[in-house]
Amino acid sequence: MAINLVKGQTIDLRKGDKGETYDLSEVTIGLGWDVRKKQGAGGFLSKLFSAEGEEQEYDLDAIAFLLDDNGKVANLGRTVEKDGRQVGLYEGDIIYFNSMRHPSGNIWLTGDNRTGAGDGDDEQIIVRLDSLDQRYQKVVFLVSIYHGRVNHQHFGMVENAFIRAVDRHGKEIAKFNISGDATYNGMCSMIFAEVYRKDGTWKFRAIGEPHQTDSFVELLKGRYTY
Repeated sequence: MAINLVKGQTIDLRKGDKGETYDLSEVTIGLGWDVRKKQGAGGFLSKLFSAEGEEQEYDLDAIAFLLDDNGKVANLGRTVEKDGRQVGLYEGDIIYFNSMRHPSGNIWLTGDNRTGAGDGDDEQIIVRLDSLDQRYQKVVFLVSIYHGRVNHQHFGMVENAFIRAVDRHGKEIAKFNISGDATYNGMCSMIFAEVYRKDGTWKFRAIGEPHQTDSFVELLKGRYTY
């Protein structure tokens, strides 16, 4: 049975609360959420209506930072031209919508992905933990609302939000639910959780740390870069 975590709780990813063992050769970090229905919104998930009555897309993005033993992103990648515009942070140690696969091939973002009615993941980041180079000591998982400030969207409008870890065989290891907390009102980004090496194993820690910015780059510059 998966462990239901609370903020700040840490578990050993290899062992469950009843001594189960898990295959960490490939771990899926699944993020899920529903958008709270505005009056008359018609019940569509991942959509809400603006004050003018127009349907407004509600776009949450999953991000991962690969950190060295100093807790920093050592390789910020390069800038390339993509779809006629300059895109930075490409093929570095940051996994996000413009750079979805790490050059090592050991961590990647699947994009929008539903894996089951009700409890399905909306986005997934897949990590081959046991194949990650030793220079990576921690992976931090974030979620941000794309253009959340401009669109007046925030996590207080989100329900049933969670992050979970699932092993190679689909066995759920741990789940952290973050909805129903008033401190998320007005917040557009969140550091969800992290996995890190310790004593020859991998630990998972639930964080749930909200931020007002809708830009993960601000969090990257403020804490995770040299």
